[in-house]
Amino acid sequence: MPSLSASGVDRRLFLTSLLGVTAAAAGLSGCAQSSAATSAQGAPSAPLADKVPAGTSLKIASYQNVQQLQFRLAKLGDLPFKVSSWANIGAGPDVINAFRSGSLDVAANAGIPPIQAHFQGYDAKIVAIDITRKPNYLFATKPGSEIRTVADFKGKKLAFSQGQAQGVVLLRALKKAGLAYDDVKLVPLTSNQFLTALQSGQVDIAPLANQQAPAYLKQYESRGAHAVTTDVVDLLNLLWAPVSVLDDPAKAAAVAAYIPYWAKGQVWQYEHPDVWNEEFYVKTQNLTLPQAQSITELANKPLFPTSWDEAVKWEQETADLLAEGGFVKKFDVASLFDHRFEGLAAKSVSAEYRR
Repeated sequence: MPSLSASGVDRRLFLTSLLGVTAAAAGLSGCAQSSAATSAQGAPSAPLADKVPAGTSLKIASYQNVQQLQFRLAKLGDLPFKVSSWANIGAGPDVINAFRSGSLDVAANAGIPPIQAHFQGYDAKIVAIDITRKPNYLFATKPGSEIRTVADFKGKKLAFSQGQAQGVVLLRALKKAGLAYDDVKLVPLTSNQFLTALQSGQVDIAPLANQQAPAYLKQYESRGAHAVTTDVVDLLNLLWAPVSVLDDPAKAAAVAAYIPYWAKGQVWQYEHPDVWNEEFYVKTQNLTLPQAQSITELANKPLFPTSWDEAVKWEQETADLLAEGGFVKKFDVASLFDHRFEGLAAKSVSAEYRR
């Protein structure tokens, strides 16, 4: 595709301004350099231990305390290791920074953060996968907008986060609509800036998560804001961890033990939408019950693959799409998957949630 110009900013500056890439390039820690060396030799290969050694602990990401709430409501029992901290971290760039600083051992994200971490020179691996079949995001317009379809994005300012799921959803939507990168103006932001950017008119369009959109539209729909829906999906909901964690046999065993809890928690949430609406959306997110119901009606049924072939293919397509735009260098994404963990999530759930 033609070279991108985002509000007159060349691609190198665009990348530097986004997601702390400058810090990543200039100051990778010794641990990160060690991980890169490990990467050259491939993924960790030691067999996973059957039991988690006593005294093992993990630092786990739990954005908005979702994991703890799922586990408590589902009555899954105690984890077979100590959680030294539950980190309220969700965005891919924040997770990568936490991995690099050693303050996080495992996190749930979409497919694009592992690609971004690789681009930044940090080595981490995917250890569990949940396949998403329905869109988790929609495109919201600024107030007073006449945009109705993705084709109308031409010439408009679009909120773009290179290292997050919202970014790849936008790029895939543009490609499907036949729009080149230089047909639009990509404005580098992180997802936590999207709402403010829409409200202020800094951007014309931003991809919002299904759980974000109802509150925004309720506030601004009367002023001409609306949603542009597409069938573009972000296929992967995954768990991943730094190679430095997976190289530790005790921690690797703990990660393997955590995966079934992660999978079962998602299944319980899907099967109990009424409870989840009240306990999470109403009590912790301050949404109304109708707003909560509108979100859970769009919820994806968890699907845990016994084989990662489809996930690897989708991840490669995503990396190639980013490379076409000059956002990352082309590479083989097979290096992002630690196949020792393949199928562990699927084995922990009933056949209805396997694929």
